[in-house]
Amino acid sequence: MARTVLFLLAAQLLTGAAAGLETTLTPRVLQEALNIGQSRIESVRVRFHQPYRLQIGRPPFDYVDVVTPFRRVVLTAEERTNLGMRGFTTAEAAAALGDAAAVVETRVEMTFHPQNVFIGVPGYDVALVTPSTAARVMPQSVERIPRFGPRIDGRALPAPAGGPPNLPGGGQPLTGGTLVATFTLGTLDAGGYDVVVSEMGKELARVRVNLAGLR
Repeated sequence: MARTVLFLLAAQLLTGAAAGLETTLTPRVLQEALNIGQSRIESVRVRFHQPYRLQIGRPPFDYVDVVTPFRRVVLTAEERTNLGMRGFTTAEAAAALGDAAAVVETRVEMTFHPQNVFIGVPGYDVALVTPSTAARVMPQSVERIPRFGPRIDGRALPAPAGGPPNLPGGGQPLTGGTLVATFTLGTLDAGGYDVVVSEMGKELARVRVNLAGLR
């Protein structure tokens, strides 16, 4: 029985990936996201999230996490499930999504050198660049979130669209941070882009994202 459920969920993931970026979250699509987020089979959830994390590996930039509206529902369902809250309906999921249903976020995760002298996250910029034409899609906003202390992998992603994060008090060293660039869904094509991080016009890092392979 467990193998049958795993097969069905895996098939659902493959079908969704082929369909590309979800621009309208119907009740059926919301239920698919909830099924993934509430799955008791960890490999199903791990497999879903893998294409959304893009490794950079160019200090201080570690990786980019892409958060689409569909993935945000999956993440919310995962968080609620981990807290023992399994009764999450599609109507509640749509209400929790709110304005985030119309945006895609790219979250650039950074780790600074231990001897850095930053007093805040540098003013790095983020844009999506079409490789074939070099046309740029600029975000509607970029939030620069500092990190104090070690990064805890596996924790829920910060959700700026749902409110500001809680930050620790002063006195701790700045060890890293996250650049959260928010793009309006209607400005994006379901194709390939380069996520480009720059400072005062100078390119610092670049990684390819294929939105056609995400939901």
